[in-house]
Amino acid sequence: MRILMFGWEFPPRMSGGLGTACFGMTKALAGLGHRITFVLPHAGETSTAPFLDLVSTSGIPLSGPDPEEGETELLRRLTVHPLPALLSPYLSADRYRDLFLFGEGRFRDTAAVYGPDLIAEVARYGRAAGALARRLSFEIIHAHDWMTVPAALLARRISGKPFILHVHSLEYDRSGENVNHEILEIEREGLGKADRIIAVSHRTKRMIVERYGIPQEKISVIYNAVTRAEAQRVYRVERKGDRKMVLFLGRITFQKGPDYFVEAAAMVLRVLPDVTFVMAGAGNMMGQMIERVGELGIGSSFHFTGFLQGEEIERIFSMSDLYVMPSVSEPFGISPLEAMMYDVPVILSRQSGVAEILKHALKVDFWDVREMAAKIIAVLKHPVLAGEMAEKAREELRKIRWETAAELIVEIYREAAASAPERG
Repeated sequence: MRILMFGWEFPPRMSGGLGTACFGMTKALAGLGHRITFVLPHAGETSTAPFLDLVSTSGIPLSGPDPEEGETELLRRLTVHPLPALLSPYLSADRYRDLFLFGEGRFRDTAAVYGPDLIAEVARYGRAAGALARRLSFEIIHAHDWMTVPAALLARRISGKPFILHVHSLEYDRSGENVNHEILEIEREGLGKADRIIAVSHRTKRMIVERYGIPQEKISVIYNAVTRAEAQRVYRVERKGDRKMVLFLGRITFQKGPDYFVEAAAMVLRVLPDVTFVMAGAGNMMGQMIERVGELGIGSSFHFTGFLQGEEIERIFSMSDLYVMPSVSEPFGISPLEAMMYDVPVILSRQSGVAEILKHALKVDFWDVREMAAKIIAVLKHPVLAGEMAEKAREELRKIRWETAAELIVEIYREAAASAPERG
């Protein structure tokens, strides 16, 4: 089957879990023999993967990595089309305005090429990306989250092919009740007009039904996963001393609950003063978190790494004794699965989709800082508990595979194609 896929994040252009998910998903789909054209915004950097044939908008292949053994066929099954755009993952309206006005010379004739605000740029990118449908051959349109909705709708109007909307995050997840109403309306239109919807968890499905009024029979839940290739890259670094390390890894934003992690850290350090807490990531709450760490007097035991990627993430996981994900609203959350690949015990928010499938992670309400601190202390003080959690997690990971998710996605493709109405 030939798939036209729209996304706004793909390695190495990564800011969160969506890029990781798109990488694993497309690789698994290609492994099943399907052909994917992946379209994403492009502002200078290139995307690479062992199974990609990277193609610019002019259709001229760019140089990329040599395919790994056994992946030559995959190389021919996935094409990436980067389209010029000022869009980037988790971009806010204010950040877009800064890029538009102060592009530091990277973008020539910005005012003439790009939209004057975030929503206008999403619409402009949608027109450019959707127009690819006029010259590409495909049977299914698969789009990820709100930025891709205008592109997917135009591609469907041009081609008449079914449109699948894959929801990894909603505006209510990202912003709570302080939603951007223009983004909300784009989401609402995409959810209403999509032929089928894939939600990354039952939590997300419930939110789509309750907040947007979408019939639940239109929505299928397919969980994210990790790939075996990723697990095989696991390595351990040499530890210095006996000091334990507790990790937060993610965007430092309201959605991810970094403030609850800091408060829990202060409670733990009163009981276990020889623990190091690490907050890895970047986001609009970072300054606030640094100030709060100073107010609590825990700066000597708390470190901020900034944004990490690639081998830096592998290294930080390999150094950790415990991973904590205290998200306020997490549609899924791939990072706990990544931590488990490194035999790192996991504590996660009950307000996360991944909590639906992990039976051997400790769970806590994001707001219950005392319970969070108590569970951190329990894991750090009892190596037997930590070891059992790691062992059980290895068993769980064997069942959480992108190959399984890809098979379910293809089933939805076929159902949508069989029931799609004729469109002119």
